[in-house]
Amino acid sequence: MKKKILAFLKFTFFLSLGIFLVWYSIRNVENFDEFKKSLITARYWLIIPVFLIMSASHLIRALRWKLLMEPMGYKPSLPNTFFAVMIGYLANSAIPRLGEVLKCTILAKYEDIPAEKNVGTIVAERAFDVLCLLSLFMIALACQYDVVIAAYQKMQTTNAPSKSSDSNISFYIKMIFLIATLILIGWVVIKKKWVLFVNKIKTIFKGIAEGIMSALRLKNKYLFIIYSIAIWCLYLLGTWIGLYATAGTHLGLGAALSGLAFASLGMVLTPGGIGTYALFLAMILEIYGVKKEIGLANGTLQWFAQFIIILVVGFVSVILLPIYNKKKMDG
Repeated sequence: MKKKILAFLKFTFFLSLGIFLVWYSIRNVENFDEFKKSLITARYWLIIPVFLIMSASHLIRALRWKLLMEPMGYKPSLPNTFFAVMIGYLANSAIPRLGEVLKCTILAKYEDIPAEKNVGTIVAERAFDVLCLLSLFMIALACQYDVVIAAYQKMQTTNAPSKSSDSNISFYIKMIFLIATLILIGWVVIKKKWVLFVNKIKTIFKGIAEGIMSALRLKNKYLFIIYSIAIWCLYLLGTWIGLYATAGTHLGLGAALSGLAFASLGMVLTPGGIGTYALFLAMILEIYGVKKEIGLANGTLQWFAQFIIILVVGFVSVILLPIYNKKKMDG
């Protein structure tokens, strides 16, 4: 019962945070009628090609994850890996980082891969994604120096007044982490489970280390790199097509490149990029001369399209996962 209440509170908190960020992103829209008009007159049929493109990127992500497990001696089926990836995305939309846990437990249950080892592969995958994002920024900087610098300066100006509040929040987070650590240590000492606790920590870290090292022992490093490039190329293509969804945002690949770089940063800052994705994309489009209302409408539509893809494919994966494995076991 307590776990259900805690899960509900977490979901409510992050949902409320997302709603606040959406409200915050549109509260300064001067011409709300133009924002609404852009949404009403949008080309919603473009969600179909974007749906296919983004689904393909998730499939390639599953293929890339499979590569990371092979050096450890595990070869999970592609359907189970894909289902795990999509269910993970779906869970992250509600509670951040819950999806990473679910991905590991799904493959532990259906493919007999120890969860702690898979945590290591996810850490390695995320580290490489960070490198890919940095590379994307470097490419955008090389191709569109003025746009990237203007966007950076715009972000600095926007965030300047909140530095003191940010430092206060950082202080409170550190204090909460310290208190939680002291409580955990106190519980371990009182319950006299120190040896069991230490052994468990050792097992977890050993598994994580093995998962991370799997990235260095890849048999086909070039295929891993090709998969990674393909994922981000599909992201870029989806963003570029998305720019044609609203009138006044029919820009080239250059705008899509800079927009993807900053919008991806928004995906990191908030759960699923809710609020920040549209805000950052609108900021880039505004530098290109697009009105803030129209840019925000386009960013909102692009974020919504990605959310719908995760929602639909994620729920389908939840349904198909037990069906596929029942057939596999019966076969």
